[in-house]
Amino acid sequence: MYRTILVPTDGSDGAAAALEHALDLAERYGATVHALNVVGDADLLAFRDEDAVADVDARAVREGLEERGDRLVAEACERAEVRGVDCVTAVRSGGPAHRGIVDYAESEGVDLVVMGTHGRRGFDRLLMGSVAEKVVRLSPVPVMTVRREGLAGGEDEDDHRDGARATGGEQGDPE
Repeated sequence: MYRTILVPTDGSDGAAAALEHALDLAERYGATVHALNVVGDADLLAFRDEDAVADVDARAVREGLEERGDRLVAEACERAEVRGVDCVTAVRSGGPAHRGIVDYAESEGVDLVVMGTHGRRGFDRLLMGSVAEKVVRLSPVPVMTVRREGLAGGEDEDDHRDGARATGGEQGDPE
């Protein structure tokens, strides 16, 4: 069913939960996991704040974020190795994070994207948007979203059994 499973990681608890789901699926189907970190343009904007140091070198910031991405995907593949799952690492840079994820899924022939959510609600979600939501809407392949354990906020547990939710790629919007 699944040969190639993409797990975008940003080091968050949601990404860690998604990795565990992806590894379970990879074990079951004999799939390869692709651990991806995207250094998006929004990550760099955080360092261009008015209050930030004026002479921050954008190239040094990007390189630092890419090095962090290398560590994150290496850690994900170490978890995969412990479980006997083949793993590939990748770090992409530039553009919005959701576009980097969708482009990677398309270019690498991914069968399923498994990604964490941050559980933002209300005004925070309106302001920040949701990378996961954008991937769900734009991905040509199914996307499973996984909430981190202990996520509060009054969500109905029946909506997300075991913390995971899957969509059918282009065939429809999230439920």
